[in-house]
Amino acid sequence: MEGVTDSGLATLPASDRPDVAARLRTALLGASFTADGLLELLGAPAYAALARSETVPALRATRGDTPLEMLVRLFLLQQPVPHARVADTLPVDGLLESGWLVRAGSDEVAATVDVRPYGGPEGEDWFIVSDLGCAVGGAGGIGQRHEGVVLGVGGASTTLAGITVRTPVSAALDLGTGSGIQALHAAQHATRVTATDLNPRALHITALTLALSGAPAADLREGSLFEPVKEGESYDLIVSNPPFVISPGARLTYRDGGMSGDDLCRSLVQQAGERLAEGGFAQFLANWQHVAGEDWQDRVRSWVPRGCDAWIVQREVQDVNQYAELWLRDSGDHRGDVAEYQARYDAWLDEFEARKVKGVGFGWITLRRTDAADPVITVEEWPHSIEQPLGETIRTHFDRLDYLRAHDDADLLEGHFRLAVEVVQEQVGLPGAEDPEHVVLRQHRGMRRATKVDTVGAGFAGVCDGSLSAGRIIDAIAQLMGEDPVLLRDRTPAQIRLLVEQGFLEPAG
Repeated sequence: MEGVTDSGLATLPASDRPDVAARLRTALLGASFTADGLLELLGAPAYAALARSETVPALRATRGDTPLEMLVRLFLLQQPVPHARVADTLPVDGLLESGWLVRAGSDEVAATVDVRPYGGPEGEDWFIVSDLGCAVGGAGGIGQRHEGVVLGVGGASTTLAGITVRTPVSAALDLGTGSGIQALHAAQHATRVTATDLNPRALHITALTLALSGAPAADLREGSLFEPVKEGESYDLIVSNPPFVISPGARLTYRDGGMSGDDLCRSLVQQAGERLAEGGFAQFLANWQHVAGEDWQDRVRSWVPRGCDAWIVQREVQDVNQYAELWLRDSGDHRGDVAEYQARYDAWLDEFEARKVKGVGFGWITLRRTDAADPVITVEEWPHSIEQPLGETIRTHFDRLDYLRAHDDADLLEGHFRLAVEVVQEQVGLPGAEDPEHVVLRQHRGMRRATKVDTVGAGFAGVCDGSLSAGRIIDAIAQLMGEDPVLLRDRTPAQIRLLVEQGFLEPAG
């Protein structure tokens, strides 16, 4: 495929020159143009400033003449560099011919795309390609954005990559691939990767990202949502960081879904079930409306397709003013004409008012195809800190659902349990008091939950090492406390069930 362009955007490098991409990759690695190399060169403060769209510290840190400094100026900071200097480090003739570079003036060259080093989960050195101005920075980092622009790595991208379940699978689907970061991750544990996008420019850039990162090529398909999926195709993993922004109109392809309200996210979730293979996972980032007189949990719970367990986590809620301001800044509208900015802001609020929307929630949705007779849908708000990557925590959450579904209270009493790794007990009470007011179990991994337990629950969890059955432990606690063991056996399984569901206790075989 030759280089492609979009009105107002630069021509892209050709994606059918794997030889050039391989030579460029070798040269970049040879100059330590990697995530670790950048951190060492720039230092943590300048490196962090790039994520805030501030390039001055990085420009100051790259005033020397080393190959790495030249590459940072060229591919991250969009600075022309001397042709002769580039030729010492890069296969410049091939890069000019295939469109990675263009001539700038008589003796300089400039990049046609951003290339950002990105560290993979196992220490891989990858490169994410994006449109100029999109490799660094967040909201509004490139001024007013063009509708067809393809962004680089952002917080949403890394969040989705971190929560994705990473078990080996036969087939994975990345819906709305953008710059290809999710497809790149999936290629490490999926035999076959399909990546789709409504924007053909995004598919082209995904091909460049995969080639420059040394990853296998993906099956690239143009279309919206599940339209490119063929009849009868199913996937073991579906991931999507969709254009979920709830906005008036669909001005920007990379973020605006073009459907009313949160209908795009609803459609995406509802249609995923029939495309999932048995036991497969579908994982999405999403927005949902908080509508006056309606429980937001009921709203998103209604999206879950039949035959699927679900875990829906709301990480943040913004009022409609905050939400409109966030995305107006994202598109750079705050830097343009004041009257136009105010008119767009007003249109946003008109839309929300018409639908009685008071706020917008943001979070993640995980589906697991189970076909069980009694699917479990968990919807919760969790704005607290977590430990990424969270994929294994999410996988084991659904494993525990299977265990609890298959074991009634009598089975739980016969079961053996272990306290999960890095769970600690905290006692809260007045100094000097004989007994604590309450006992808290706290996780230091994964979701980092904390839950109050009574004396029985604390004692039970404290001795769970897998050696004794739950029933025998409860009997021993009853004897120590002078309680009726039959009554204790009746009331304790509910607490055990909750501690297992939330990951404080794990079945021991």
